[in-house]
Amino acid sequence: MASTTVAQSNPIAPPTLKASPGYFTESYLRFRRDRISMLALAMFIVICILSITAPLISEFVLHTNPTKQDLLLGKAPPSAVHWGGTDDFGRDALSRVLFAGQVSLAIGFAVAGLQMLIGVPTGLIAGFYHGKIDDVVNAIILTRLGIPTFYLLILLSATFRGFVGTPWGLSIIFGILGWTGVARQVRGLVLSVKQRDFVDAAKVVGARDRRIMFRHLLPNIMYIILIIAGFDIVGAMLGEAGLSFLGLGIQPPTASWGNMLAGSLENFQDAPWLVFLPGLFITITVLCIFVATDGLRDALDPRLKE
Repeated sequence: MASTTVAQSNPIAPPTLKASPGYFTESYLRFRRDRISMLALAMFIVICILSITAPLISEFVLHTNPTKQDLLLGKAPPSAVHWGGTDDFGRDALSRVLFAGQVSLAIGFAVAGLQMLIGVPTGLIAGFYHGKIDDVVNAIILTRLGIPTFYLLILLSATFRGFVGTPWGLSIIFGILGWTGVARQVRGLVLSVKQRDFVDAAKVVGARDRRIMFRHLLPNIMYIILIIAGFDIVGAMLGEAGLSFLGLGIQPPTASWGNMLAGSLENFQDAPWLVFLPGLFITITVLCIFVATDGLRDALDPRLKE
């Protein structure tokens, strides 16, 4: 009787099992160990913060007004008053670059978001169902990709100058013309991933098509979608800069990095700082996005585990 009491009072404790970190926790830990990608992401965040807080920086730090003109100070070199010099009309170049960042970054994110919103579900449905749906979607994609994108942009910009010359108008045009590329890449990924065993297992247990697509297929291609989104942001910013070089992008007085760079090329000899500032911001932003998205791809790829 006593031994029974002792056994009950000192039960053998079950072994404690340490919970394994989840997918996003493991991905974050892998990304955090990539110092170059972390630095690139931090620099990109800093650029975004500088652009968002441009009104505060212009008023309380630079003590300038980006729209104030002073023809007597036209093309003045950098000084203690104007840290980045002035443009043809005597406007502070550095504050204008910060404000222009709001437009360029907004175009990049808006275009990437619109292309993802249209292209990802379309490619997901086409690749999953295949058959006639895939044939129709693939025909639309191939027809669109058969027409040069830059040619269409020039044609639309010249035809609808007032609409395309605004940030949101240009973003809509870029998004409508660019979703087919996203859909094609997503479709190809889905055609590959849906042949794996976990998709067959989900079908066996009775999972609906919608659940299979958005709970099983989509997470397994998300790391590639992030890369595509990063390229879309960069492509939209560089596309706007290319159109601005032809005089068909964002129209003044709205400032963007693209039209500031295009408008300052003729002043390269006597005012090189006007080319340097927007060019520097474009270069750093593009480089940071490429490096950060590449690091995210390595961190989120479920096949890459140490």
